Amino acid sequence: MQTLTILYRDDHFVAIDKPAGLLVHRSKVDVYAREFALQMLRDQIGQPVFPVHRIDRPTSGVLLFALNKDSARAVSAQFADREVSKMYLAIVRGRTAKTRHWDEPLVEKQDRATDAKARKDKPAQSAITEYRTLESWTVPFSAGKYPQSRYSLVEARPLTGRKHQLRRHFNHMANPIVGDTTYGDRRHNRLFREQFGVMRLLLVAKAFSFVHPVTDVVVDIEADPGVEFEQALSSLRQHAIESNEEV
Repeated sequence: MQTLTILYRDDHFVAIDKPAGLLVHRSKVDVYAREFALQMLRDQIGQPVFPVHRIDRPTSGVLLFALNKDSARAVSAQFADREVSKMYLAIVRGRTAKTRHWDEPLVEKQDRATDAKARKDKPAQSAITEYRTLESWTVPFSAGKYPQSRYSLVEARPLTGRKHQLRRHFNHMANPIVGDTTYGDRRHNRLFREQFGVMRLLLVAKAFSFVHPVTDVVVDIEADPGVEFEQALSSLRQHAIESNEEV
C-alpha cells in the first residue's frame, strides 16, 4: 500500500496530497476499489480521521481531514459560510480570457449508484467560478478539423462547492479540462495521450486556506501539481509555436 504525502498536521487537522485516481472513501462509484484516502490515512497515522470536504477521484491535490469531530464541524461551518479558500490549476482546451467570473446555477448531477435515493427534482443551486489565465499555447497538432490546437493554463477558484463544479463550468464555457472523460472533449484527451503520454485529468487542487478554529490563524496549504501535470506543461511549452504568459 502506498504512503500518502502529508502536507500539514497538527493536533486537530491533517492534510494530504491525494493522488489522482484515489477515492476519498468507500463509494458505490467503484465497488471493486480497495484503497481509499480516508482508510489509508487512518492506518498511516494510527488514529481516526474525519473528512471535511471532497475532491473528485481523478483530481489530485490538497485534501483536508479533521482529527476530531469538533474540528470537523468547525471547518464544515466555514465551508457553509464560504470562508474557505480553494485554488485549482487546470489545463483546458482553447484560448481563455485573461480573467472571468462565471455565475451559472447547476442542477446536481446524480450517479445511478451513489445517488439512488436522492431527490430527482432538486432545483438548480448557485454555482460561481472565477479564474485567471496564467499561460496559453498553440501547438502544431490536430485534434479535429484544424491543423493546430490551443490550450491554456488557468488558476481557478470555485466560490461555491457543487459536485463537479469546475469540470462542468469549464465545459459550459467551451474550455473543457483536458483529460476529463465525463465532461471533456475526447479528441483533445486523445491528443494528450498520444502526443504527450498524459493519461490523467489535468486538474489539481493546488491550494487550500481556512481559519484554524482553535488558534484563529489562517492556515495555508499547498500541493505540487505532480509529475504528469508538469509533464503536460513541459510538453506544451516545448512544442508551442505560439505562447503567451500572463503577468
